[in-house]
Amino acid sequence: MIDFLGQIWITFVEMSPYILLGVSFVAILDLFVTKKFIVRHTNKNNLSSIIKTAFFGIPLPLCSCGVIPTSVYLEKNGASKPSVVSFLISTPQTGIDSIIATYGMLGPVFAIFRPIAALLMGILGGVVALIFCDMGKEKVEKDKENLGNTPDEPFRQNFNQRIRLSLRYAFVEFIDDISVQFIFGLVIAAAIAYFVPDDFFADFFAGNELLSMLTIMVFAIPMYVCATASIPIALSLMMKGFSPGVAYVFLVAGPVSNAATIAILSKVLGKKMLFVYILSVSITSIIFGYVLNWIFSISGIDPHEQMKHIHIHSAELSTFQLLLSYFFLILLLSSLYRKYLKRNKKSNLAVNMGEKIRKFKIDGMTCSHCAKNVERAINSIEGVENVQIALNEGTALVKGNYEVEKIKTAVESVGYTFKGEL
Repeated sequence: MIDFLGQIWITFVEMSPYILLGVSFVAILDLFVTKKFIVRHTNKNNLSSIIKTAFFGIPLPLCSCGVIPTSVYLEKNGASKPSVVSFLISTPQTGIDSIIATYGMLGPVFAIFRPIAALLMGILGGVVALIFCDMGKEKVEKDKENLGNTPDEPFRQNFNQRIRLSLRYAFVEFIDDISVQFIFGLVIAAAIAYFVPDDFFADFFAGNELLSMLTIMVFAIPMYVCATASIPIALSLMMKGFSPGVAYVFLVAGPVSNAATIAILSKVLGKKMLFVYILSVSITSIIFGYVLNWIFSISGIDPHEQMKHIHIHSAELSTFQLLLSYFFLILLLSSLYRKYLKRNKKSNLAVNMGEKIRKFKIDGMTCSHCAKNVERAINSIEGVENVQIALNEGTALVKGNYEVEKIKTAVESVGYTFKGEL
């Protein structure tokens, strides 16, 4: 058990500097890039909008859960459905944080290939959606009343306020989104590295690449793992005999979709577009998995020489690495405290908010992006005085004099399910 925990710690220390660097860039992106800026460039039903959306999605640090409310915002504010499909495919695969972490753990070939492949996959998926979507029904009216007429808040405040908001987003809200997934990914990676014999997967699948990729895909699609959290798992899979292409399929299938968001996507995109989305991801991830294997083969580069081979007995950790790891550990522990240990405090919100409180059940919220979207939507309703979202309970406490039907409309307009009053 001590050796197993040591494996987790070594992996954590190796990844921490890259993740913290990536999170710092997250703050910069949040400071200067807004969703309305993206909408202005993605509201056409053409190839240009699809390409722009894929480009915009590459650096954004949104996981398969966090990308949902942003996609709903884009769709409701006029972005075409092919552009939304492109965004849904390209965005969760990568982010500035995961690109940096990929470089540190899997090497430069993976770090370069991953965003380029995500871009091409997003464009291809958008083009397929463009072919199959109904052009007559595709024109989406902007419904800012239901969406809460959300302004570009950071640019309505002075620069110092915008900096504080962006830092809070990166080092608090974004960490909240990835903390549990990241810990889960570390544990899974350590379990594979410690308990699975070397070359086990290579021997088990006997070199059948397609079967290996399909197996990994079936395993990864329903998982809830972000682009950064998938990296240590992919690293461990390669250390135990899988090819870079199979590991890449996991890096795509894990972050791009999960069971919790597929139902929401069905409502937002429609069943036909959802089918196009899943099929595009499945086929293109396998194709690019083979392409990655081919690149390593013709270049003569050994992927294992570029990887961080993390072994508990041979790891040499610098003081700088340890300091950054302790800082990142504090951020993770703070996130877990906010997400779970403050639950009892949240249950007393009704008392703090005073009278005229009603509690509503809302399904589909799985991250801070979801909670923030729902909170903004409800706050836009006339008569609402205060809103408190309890993410872990899936509830909203709403104070004021308002029509419940408008609350329902606002919640469903941003992609979540309003289950009624509790």
